[in-house]
Amino acid sequence: MSATRKYVRLLATAAAAALLWGVAAESRAANLFELNFWLSGPRYDAVVPLCEESWPLLQIQEAFAEKERRFWNSELKIVGFERVHEVKFMPWASGTIPRRFCSGRVLTNDGHARTIHYSIAENTGFAGASTGVEWCVVGLDRNWAFNPSCKMARP
Repeated sequence: MSATRKYVRLLATAAAAALLWGVAAESRAANLFELNFWLSGPRYDAVVPLCEESWPLLQIQEAFAEKERRFWNSELKIVGFERVHEVKFMPWASGTIPRRFCSGRVLTNDGHARTIHYSIAENTGFAGASTGVEWCVVGLDRNWAFNPSCKMARP
């Protein structure tokens, strides 16, 4: 018998043993790794903070200041929020990522009040492990990520 045939026979035997072991293995609960990475589909709880809660607004303030400082060499900061309200909650088909769309006005340290549109979404934060916030301040979308006039930040 040639070496190639022996190698193929050895691989086939190993594959059959692995298959039989997998079928005969006892069932067990999924471990933490499997829960995070091997789910067959999305399972959302629709637990999303309200528009007026302090956590999303603080996230926006911090991210806005960092973006202005790092990318635009600006000292512009958000110093306050007003007229914050919900626009839509989960506006798309069921099974999609739960999102709460919000709008309002921000007051910046240059004395201007500008419109802001933002969304708070479940499991869209760092590595999908937390709630995420995406935002756009009308007139300050300098890289045009949500152009035109922050339209892409709305539902």
